Amino acid sequence: MTRIGTAICAVLALGAGGLWLSQAQNVPAVSLIGAAEAQEGQVDTSSVVEMVQGAEDAPVEVIEYASFTCPHCANFHEGPYKQLKKDFIDTGKVRFVYREVYFDRYGLWASMIARCGGAERFFGITDLIYEGQPEWARAGGPPEIVAELRKIGRLAGLEKDQIEACLKDADKAQTLVTWYQENAEEHGIDSTPSFVINGQKVLNQPYEDLKALIEDELGS
Repeated sequence: MTRIGTAICAVLALGAGGLWLSQAQNVPAVSLIGAAEAQEGQVDTSSVVEMVQGAEDAPVEVIEYASFTCPHCANFHEGPYKQLKKDFIDTGKVRFVYREVYFDRYGLWASMIARCGGAERFFGITDLIYEGQPEWARAGGPPEIVAELRKIGRLAGLEKDQIEACLKDADKAQTLVTWYQENAEEHGIDSTPSFVINGQKVLNQPYEDLKALIEDELGS
């Protein structure tokens, strides 16, 4: 089985009995029935909102594939991403698309929190999740981790009921996992962060090298 397939099974096969909050542990749990449906391609992913920054007509499109539990992704967002935003996204040269990767269940839960405030708040909440990654990702077991993610949601200005509704949204969780699988298979994503620059897959690398690739696309 590929890493993608293994990750999908690991994320989805978290317990029988359905989604979302477990009565015993008060943590998200995806059903095995949902896993079967996702792998058979029966989930419609057209409702998933792409998280985008920059001009829609920018000459270069950069897609980042990242996991909220990936330390290298956190490092990228702490430094290179901010430089990328300043140099290319904010100047209208790059259309930046952020796509979540779910190599583990905690990354899925973090994604549910990040998307809870809609596209307008997504990148701000993403910043908080990456900044707090050393704390929440190592908080302990599933109950402690999801409790820390709830705290991040409240820090971002989300209401308690809103957070719980997002974490209990079984259909959305299932759709996101299937969407991730489709994207990962399309672009051959098996590590994070990975990038697709105008259709060409690029692995993680120093910002200066990434910048040079973008400038080549721009003809600079």
